[in-house]
Amino acid sequence: MNTSLFTSKILPVLTIILVLVFWKLPLGLNYFEMIIATIIICLSSFIEFKSKFLKKLGFHRKNFTIKNLLIKAPLIAIGLFILYFYILLPVITKITQQPIDYSGFNTIKNNPTLLIISLIFIWVSAAFGEEMVWRGYFMKQFVKFFGDGKLSIGINIILFGILFGFFHAYQGITGQIVTAILGAILGFIFYKNKYDLWFNIIVHGVFDSIALMGLYFGFL
Repeated sequence: MNTSLFTSKILPVLTIILVLVFWKLPLGLNYFEMIIATIIICLSSFIEFKSKFLKKLGFHRKNFTIKNLLIKAPLIAIGLFILYFYILLPVITKITQQPIDYSGFNTIKNNPTLLIISLIFIWVSAAFGEEMVWRGYFMKQFVKFFGDGKLSIGINIILFGILFGFFHAYQGITGQIVTAILGAILGFIFYKNKYDLWFNIIVHGVFDSIALMGLYFGFL
């Protein structure tokens, strides 16, 4: 078999299938499932792109700026949370007639130690892990195979948004739908920022940190 064909075509497809199947296995690893998936993605990307694999995932040095990471991205994350809390949650809940399921986070309430641990894991597994896997690898591989024309990008964003929501089943049907919409928005942000993964990581991390604090203080 042609080595180039395997690393550029077959390996990415096998990697995506492996990660999706791995997530559906009843392993009960919670946050560690995303960390393991991220390691798989990094290995596959390294095999394909060698020393350029981080750049191919979207880690661009030129965009690693104070303005982007400490001002613009956090502001977008705050705006995204406002959209989530005041529009998406009420509207989707009214449609489904089922409240979002936050029971998986009940243990952090009034537990500052667990809150700090959870914040660390949120940044490692959700901000870095989910963005590397969903946007940095899945979306970028889709672009590699199908290009970044308007139709292709539209399908790309919607497809991985839906899958992103599907794999948040622990939040119930309302959580899945809301997360699918958020996943599509994160995909759009990734595209509009020229596939800058650093930016998405900060947006995702700040958003999840606000949500986690909301759960801790009881307003979510």
